[in-house]
Amino acid sequence: MIYTITLNPAVDKTIEIDNFEVGTLNRVSSVRLDAGGKGINVSKVILSLGGKSKALGILGGISGKFIKEYLDHYGVDNDFIFMEKDTRTNLKIIDKVRKTNTDINEPGPDVDVKYIDMLKEKLFRILNKDSIVVFSGSTPKNIHKNIYYQWIMSAKDIGAKTILDADDELLKYGVQAGPFLVKPNINELEKLFNTSVKSIKQAVNLARSLINKYGIEIVVVSLGEKGALFLDKTCSIFSRGIKVDVKSTVGAGDAMVAALAHSIDMGLGFDKSVKLAMATATANVLTSGTQPADYSEIAELEKQITFEYIDF
Repeated sequence: MIYTITLNPAVDKTIEIDNFEVGTLNRVSSVRLDAGGKGINVSKVILSLGGKSKALGILGGISGKFIKEYLDHYGVDNDFIFMEKDTRTNLKIIDKVRKTNTDINEPGPDVDVKYIDMLKEKLFRILNKDSIVVFSGSTPKNIHKNIYYQWIMSAKDIGAKTILDADDELLKYGVQAGPFLVKPNINELEKLFNTSVKSIKQAVNLARSLINKYGIEIVVVSLGEKGALFLDKTCSIFSRGIKVDVKSTVGAGDAMVAALAHSIDMGLGFDKSVKLAMATATANVLTSGTQPADYSEIAELEKQITFEYIDF
């Protein structure tokens, strides 16, 4: 069973504005509301892939109620802790004329540690050696940034496989726990090592150092439209991105994580996992907001995905 953890969920409000201009009146052509937050996005995509997961996290207020009802409506299994403070709303502005995507994300409310403890107790009561746990996204600003490190270590003690998709200090601390899989994008990899990555070879070497130093089994580095790198202890793969008509890049990384988690859960081979991850991420950018793509679209794109083994 796959469990996704979202400590700082959001209502994703996606608006489309043609020729968006700062400092003047803009008229919205369409509005879409989705349940969001990285872990929630992962669960939504796992469902579209035909897999099963349970979304866990902390919700609050009217916006939290909306997220719960949204997930229930679409059949996404969930079990949240509820508090009084409102869950945040993130604004996504899409300009199809200028082909830009602008994210305006709220920080989210502080969360009393008692709710964090309640969620932790709920999660670790149901985990077992066959579980996969996805720790992804930001955390409430009052919570220490080593929380993923602590929970990954505890999950590993049970024998569960863990996936980490976070940035800044959450990533810095988290990788030290040696999760089963970690998925930084290229910018996050650069910040983690405090360097500028100039080549695929350099990115591969940095990613492999995470495997060698922390015992991470798989490192996936997303390169945006250029593609992605997939590394395990025995090989390195580069899959080039395919050109598509991008509607929104929001949630593409979450879609890739969903495909990777589903692949691990289904016991798919590394080659098949690479193709599914690339196709799922690509299909995601063809949809508006954080709406998951249909599996039929993913299956068609999967036929177009190619990759090569690289050895430096």
